[in-house]
Amino acid sequence: MTELADKKEKSPTFTDWMRVTFKGVLDPIGGFLNRLGLMPNTLTIIGLAGNVAGAYFLMRGRMLTGGLIILLMGPIDALDGTMARLRGEPSDFGAFVDSVSDRYSELVIYLGLILYYLQAGDWVASGLVYLAAAGSVLVSYVRARAEALGYEAKVGILTRLERYVVLVPALVFNVPRIGVMIIALLANFTALQRIIYVRRQARRKMQETL
Repeated sequence: MTELADKKEKSPTFTDWMRVTFKGVLDPIGGFLNRLGLMPNTLTIIGLAGNVAGAYFLMRGRMLTGGLIILLMGPIDALDGTMARLRGEPSDFGAFVDSVSDRYSELVIYLGLILYYLQAGDWVASGLVYLAAAGSVLVSYVRARAEALGYEAKVGILTRLERYVVLVPALVFNVPRIGVMIIALLANFTALQRIIYVRRQARRKMQETL
């Protein structure tokens, strides 16, 4: 029964499906940008700067503008890895920089929202944004820490792409509170899923050594 559950958890994620589905679109664009002489890290920086700009508009309460900018940054965030792969020079450091910039991008968006709600005196919404940010960081941290210890933790219902899919429409349609509420709940649930999954692996490993 446990092996069956593990196989189910290891099935392709939504992120994997999106990567395969849009490979035919991203590869030509990535190849074109490579021919222009752009570097993958340049695109990473552009994506981060764009999300900072989007967060600024969120802080000012201009949810549509901020949401559209953040929507535009999504494909840009995906292209740096595509460009590195097409160059034949993906590196551990490049992946590290990309991952760190993704965390900064996500957190700066939450910062824009929390500043907006604090200015409005909406403490409940501010708390929800904090929980969404904390859950988002924990999802990434649990996986990173687990993999550093030799465990797998690429499971859960709300990874970064899913959070993006939830948040951006909520911003564009000016219902950010709904998006934040969903992320606050499901991101923390995802972190818990990963903790339980790692615990299961740790217990199995212990049993195998006995």
